[in-house]
Amino acid sequence: MSKKKEKANKPKKVILNQRFDDTFRQCIHNSNFMIGFFIILSVILIAVFSGVLEPYPYDEQMVGPRLEGPSWEHWFGTDNYGRDELSRVIEGSKLALWVAFLGASVELALGITIGLAMGYFGKWVDRTFSFLTDLTWCIPGTILALAVVTIIGKGLTNTIIAVSLVAWAGYARPVRSKTMSLKNMAFIETGRAFGESSRAIMFKYIFPNVVPSLIVMVSMNLPGTIMSTTTLSYLGLGSQPPSADWGLALSDGMKFISRAPWLSIYPGLALVYTTLGFNLLGEGLRDILDPHMKSQ
Repeated sequence: MSKKKEKANKPKKVILNQRFDDTFRQCIHNSNFMIGFFIILSVILIAVFSGVLEPYPYDEQMVGPRLEGPSWEHWFGTDNYGRDELSRVIEGSKLALWVAFLGASVELALGITIGLAMGYFGKWVDRTFSFLTDLTWCIPGTILALAVVTIIGKGLTNTIIAVSLVAWAGYARPVRSKTMSLKNMAFIETGRAFGESSRAIMFKYIFPNVVPSLIVMVSMNLPGTIMSTTTLSYLGLGSQPPSADWGLALSDGMKFISRAPWLSIYPGLALVYTTLGFNLLGEGLRDILDPHMKSQ
C-alpha cells in the first residue's frame, strides 16, 4: 500500500516542482520584479538593522550644530534641533513599512470579507455594500481620510485606520466580481451538496481562487497607502513629533527649505525610493501572476 501511495504522490510532487521552477524563472527574467524586489529588500534590511545603522539616536538633540549641512560626521546634515538627519531617515523606514503592512492587512480584511459577502449572497447585501463602495469612490480619498482622522483623533495608527477605511473598496469590488463568477460552478455546488456552510464555501472554496489577483492588487496599492499616510502626516494629522515619519520630516523641512534644503531632499528621496520599489514589484507580479493583464 505504501508503494502505491508513493507512486500516486510522485506526479503531484513533479507538477508542484515544475510550477515552482516556472514561476521562479519568470521572476528571475522579469526586470521590474527583480528591481522592485531588491529595492524593497534593501528597505526591509535597513529597517531591521536600523539600530546598527543609525549613527546617533534618532531623537537625540544637539548631536551636532543646528542646521548643519551634510558632512563626514553627519552625512545627511542635522535638523533645527541638532538631530542627525541620516538617523531619522533610517528610523523613518520602519514607520513606512509599518504603514504599508498594517494598512494592507486592514484593507484586505475589510475588502475580502465584504467582497465575498457581496458576491456570494447578492440581493440586499450586494446593494447595501455596493452603495457604500460607490459612496467611498465618489469622495476624494484624502478628504474622506481627513474626516475619519478628525473623528478618531491624530496619530500614525489612527491615520492608517483612516486610510484603510477609505481604501477597502478597491479590494471589495474585484473580489465581488470573482465571487459572482465562481459561486455557481460545479465545485461550489459539490461543496453545498456535502453540507458546507456559506462561510466555509466563501473562504475554503472561493477565496483561494482570488488570492493571485489580491497579491497583485496589494503590491500595486501599497504605494498609495504610504503616500496617503505621508500626506496626512505632512498636514499634521498623522505622526506627531518627535516621530521620524517622512511626511512629518517633509513638513518640518519646508520651513527651512531655502536655508537647509537637505531636510526635505533626503526624506523625499527615501519616500520616492520606497514607493518606486513597491510599484515595480507590483508591475512584475502582475506580469507573472496575471498574463491576461500582461498581454494588454
